[in-house]
Amino acid sequence: QVQLMESGGGLVQAGGSLRLSCAASGTIFRLNPMGWYRQAPGQKRELVAVIRNGDSATYKDSVRGRFTISRENLKNTVWLQMNSLKPDDTAVYYCYGNLNRDYWGQGTQVTVSS
Repeated sequence: QVQLMESGGGLVQAGGSLRLSCAASGTIFRLNPMGWYRQAPGQKRELVAVIRNGDSATYKDSVRGRFTISRENLKNTVWLQMNSLKPDDTAVYYCYGNLNRDYWGQGTQVTVSS
């Protein structure tokens, strides 16, 4: 059974940075794509960034230029470097991966204070 485990969330002031990490276990096969979604209170879950084989990445418009997604090519590990954080970035961030079906982590809280 594939499991995704996130780490790195927390509380930060506006303008600060956080780095989220996600590691997959339970498979020897490569998840593709992998990425990050987020869900704020009362809002739908939305894509933040996703990375595919060959390191092709897609970003939500509002985070492009501030967030960077990367992955370890030999492992099912993905990171999200978040800079210049804004209060609107406050949400629970979920790691995502696909291996014949979608897998989700349990989420990590990111809170940006103004």
